[in-house]
Amino acid sequence: MTDFHGRKAVVSGATKGIGKAIARAFLAAGATVIGVYGSDRKAAAAFMLEWKTDASYLENRLFLFPCDVSDESAVLTFFAEVEKKFDTIDILVNNAGIRRDAVLAMMHSDDWHRVIEVNLTGTFNMSKQAVLLMMKQKYGRIIHITSPMAHMGFEGQANYAASKAGQIGMMRSLCKETAKRRITVNCISPGFIDTELLEGLSAEQLDKYKKMVPMKRFGKTEEVAAAVLFLAGEKASYISGSVLEVTGGL
Repeated sequence: MTDFHGRKAVVSGATKGIGKAIARAFLAAGATVIGVYGSDRKAAAAFMLEWKTDASYLENRLFLFPCDVSDESAVLTFFAEVEKKFDTIDILVNNAGIRRDAVLAMMHSDDWHRVIEVNLTGTFNMSKQAVLLMMKQKYGRIIHITSPMAHMGFEGQANYAASKAGQIGMMRSLCKETAKRRITVNCISPGFIDTELLEGLSAEQLDKYKKMVPMKRFGKTEEVAAAVLFLAGEKASYISGSVLEVTGGL
């Protein structure tokens, strides 16, 4: 595993599922993690307690902040605190995301806008402020957590698919804008990953989705985190503008 001692990583959606696994992987690799979460303070408190009782806990390297990434003013306040405390950051992982599924003809406009606001506008808000900090040191790694739905599409997920496709388009433009400043921008595209998001599905749906995966299993959050750490590391310095799929061959 790459050594991230001395590196500072901002991870959105950091207290649950894939985001939590990413945050834990960075902590295990020696990084300081500045985690962002939405409104679930109980999950944030549980993660902090879990970290403080971890065998690898040596010093306080986990900081958790509530922040609605879709709210530009909230993001500005968050990054002002980050700059004040840490001066700059090295890594941003845009993991925060939501789903509000419905077939398009029956989709409420509020559900369309909210998914776009959190998944896509949130990525814009966080990336913009991160770039401004990273430019101070002419170094950085920005990673969006997108989805195969960006190019596959599922019925009932027009808003989600559009937001994830938008992340990829944004990445391809941003990587060209930041290349001369040694800031890489990439996407990780996880397939069906075993998280709490699968808990609401019926046994029939779970079986159907599992059969779609050539490896015939769901992925683990740790497998996504390993891909994130690779792209965030020094050895990935010539990889930018790419989408790394973690899908089991989906």
